[in-house]
Amino acid sequence: MSIPQFGAPEPGRHYPDRPAAFAVIERDGRIACVQVAWRHDGPKVDLPGGGLDPGESPAQAAARECGEEAGLKVAVADQPFARADHYFISGEGKPNNTRGQFFVGRMEGEAPELKIEADHSLLWLDPLEALKRLDRESHAWAVAAWLRLNAA
Repeated sequence: MSIPQFGAPEPGRHYPDRPAAFAVIERDGRIACVQVAWRHDGPKVDLPGGGLDPGESPAQAAARECGEEAGLKVAVADQPFARADHYFISGEGKPNNTRGQFFVGRMEGEAPELKIEADHSLLWLDPLEALKRLDRESHAWAVAAWLRLNAA
């Protein structure tokens, strides 16, 4: 299976690979997204998730990031339903090629004590609205792939 590459690298910049994991969590017909308050470009909407910590599996990272960014306790599938790479420049201006794995998540409850990222806020969006609002093309692509998996 080929992994799609999103984004366009800026000439002359090095984009080191960065393993990352994200979750699509559905509740009452809506999916969890996070709005990130970027300093220079204004708010961005992403799926909850982020980079792997040393020794952490992608599934563990996706679940941890859901807590840190959105205050959600989430169980994620063992295997990703999609993978996508994305040339990305962080809010701090750091370039990387995000090697994303996307997991189906099941919400186990709200856990505000897990939330440590003050610049992230939880949004519950209709999946079609999320497709329009997600900042990263790889995240929108993953939501489209998730919708197709659930189209039965």
